[in-house]
Amino acid sequence: MDKIKIGVLTLSDRASAGVYEDISGKAIMETLREYLLNELDFVYEVIPDEQNLIEEALKDMADTHECALIVTTGGTGPDPKDLTPEATEAVCHKMLPGFGELMRQVSLKYVPTAILSRQTAGIRGKSLIINLPGKPKSIRECLDAVFPAVPYCIDLIHGPYLECNEEVIKAFRPKK
Repeated sequence: MDKIKIGVLTLSDRASAGVYEDISGKAIMETLREYLLNELDFVYEVIPDEQNLIEEALKDMADTHECALIVTTGGTGPDPKDLTPEATEAVCHKMLPGFGELMRQVSLKYVPTAILSRQTAGIRGKSLIINLPGKPKSIRECLDAVFPAVPYCIDLIHGPYLECNEEVIKAFRPKK
């Protein structure tokens, strides 16, 4: 089984400046290690909330590193500095709004402010990009909801085969 390249991009002015440790990006990597049986190779970055930097990092992870999956955390709220969805839309060829719709629906079970979240997902080449919220608890809730569709989506864009740990999460792939 080949190593699967996964990009993890944390958007935080303070974490990128070393004011505090990035626990959100680490939570994503920990969750994906639980979900997947494949050997994973993470391309991990923590950068400031600046749209041009986000776009460049997403393009680099997709085009240069050829990550099958790129997961962002942070920058999805209504604050003027929150520009992750705009950067994602700018670099993607196709948008997949159902990911954001489902994540908001799940998050609304826990907090009424989930309606303020602007997560989305899209495709750039053979990379699926998913924007997640910034809190580790919310990250897990959202990933648990959307991840069953991720392996099949990556199949459809001709990416590598993701093998899920069925004891943790079950991928949905239509029967042939």
